[in-house]
Amino acid sequence: MTNIGFIGLGIMGKPMARNLIKAGHTLFLHSRSGVPDELLKLGGNACSSPGEIAQNADIVITMLPDTQDVEQVLFGTNGVVEGLRSELSDTKRKSSIAGKIVMDMSSISPIETRTFAAAINKLGHDYVDAPVSGGDIGAMNATLTIMVGATEPVFEKIRPVLELLGKTITLIGENGAGQVCKIANQIIAALTIEAVGEGLLFASKAGADPAKVRDALMGGFASSRVLEVHGERMIKRAFEPGFRIELHQKDLNLALSNARALGISLPNTAAVQQMFNACIAHGGAKLDSAAMIQMLENLSNHKINDSTQNSQKESN
Repeated sequence: MTNIGFIGLGIMGKPMARNLIKAGHTLFLHSRSGVPDELLKLGGNACSSPGEIAQNADIVITMLPDTQDVEQVLFGTNGVVEGLRSELSDTKRKSSIAGKIVMDMSSISPIETRTFAAAINKLGHDYVDAPVSGGDIGAMNATLTIMVGATEPVFEKIRPVLELLGKTITLIGENGAGQVCKIANQIIAALTIEAVGEGLLFASKAGADPAKVRDALMGGFASSRVLEVHGERMIKRAFEPGFRIELHQKDLNLALSNARALGISLPNTAAVQQMFNACIAHGGAKLDSAAMIQMLENLSNHKINDSTQNSQKESN
């Protein structure tokens, strides 16, 4: 079994850490909001700082909201790098700490990821970017899709750990490639959420039961995981996150800033990002991405589960 550090124990990180503990690994845990009692009762070890995590763990995993959060945890006061450096200065333990792995599973900038990787590599340790898709359900059930940026030898070292967290694990390329793949995923997911919302809104306003429409579409070419999960959330008004609108907006900001750097146009990504901006302006930052339907409903003055506004029924 491996000593694993886990930093960031929110909606995603907490169930991921729990799965690693249950698999028999020793977990060293840190979170700004404190380590959940549930994880401590399972045998997790609370640490006071990311630096302490780095001193104790062979693999350090971060699961944090944004690029600046990862930067602060890695390079800030009492950060991971300080822990790695203190280990390096301890000549009695040099042999035991060679080849530690820092693995960021957040969704952050590919450009900054490569900078972070270079700094960690300079200290003699390996870096992995391994962002995930699948939301809280995938984290709880260990069925996440994991997109990995690493060298092949390092990927083979961390594969057994990743297999405890996800079902589809793909080495995309070297450092930064995992984050590039995650941005592509977030573009597709966001545009599909918006499309599902439009489809269900149209069906409802035209007089059809959106729940039955969704059931029918699940057997056709429009079927998708987004239609299955987010479509159901829209119909049931189940907007507890999942994956918060403010985080999906952040990912689309990354997509658009990187698109500008690459000299390409992503017009529909820009439009959906504006929808997320509107959601946040109306107080929806902490809601699930499926709550985008509320903005579409506002634009049309119709709620998909409100039959009293149905135009066809009114005309009858």
